[in-house]
Amino acid sequence: MPPAEGSVRRLVEAALADTDPDGPVRWQMISLLRERGDLETFIEARRLCAADSVEERLLGVDIMGMLAAFVDRTLPVLRYLAASERDAMVLYSVLIAFGHLGDPRALPSVIDLAAHEDARVRYGAAYALQHVLGAPPDRAGLEALRRLAADSDADVADWAALGLALSTGGHLEPS
Repeated sequence: MPPAEGSVRRLVEAALADTDPDGPVRWQMISLLRERGDLETFIEARRLCAADSVEERLLGVDIMGMLAAFVDRTLPVLRYLAASERDAMVLYSVLIAFGHLGDPRALPSVIDLAAHEDARVRYGAAYALQHVLGAPPDRAGLEALRRLAADSDADVADWAALGLALSTGGHLEPS
């Protein structure tokens, strides 16, 4: 039986076998898990988020970011990881998941991580901020985007500037 027709566990095992975080097999399995979008998938993703290995936590976060139907259960897990995780790639994925879920309740975690020492994490924060600012946009979130738009890393600064322009309708208010 091909993994696409298998259990959640089989899909997870196939995703973990692709060791590239951007690998096509890994993301195909995540896509299939997103299509399932059931409680079993959420429970497995939550289990992965508590794993000892970075690879499993990373996969769990990436799956959770695709489970919008479980946002009320997902946000506490992701916010816990945002506050406790030390691996920069996992933190980056937490921020991308926050952005995908687009829930303003993630904003405090995103603002906290916007000042992280690792540029990958700040890049994730620049991506997530525009999606979690709320309407009207939260002032502290906009200020975090402004700081990131002046970041020493060009990719972070560019993404934050785009997010700032999109979030303010192109009207950049003075800070």
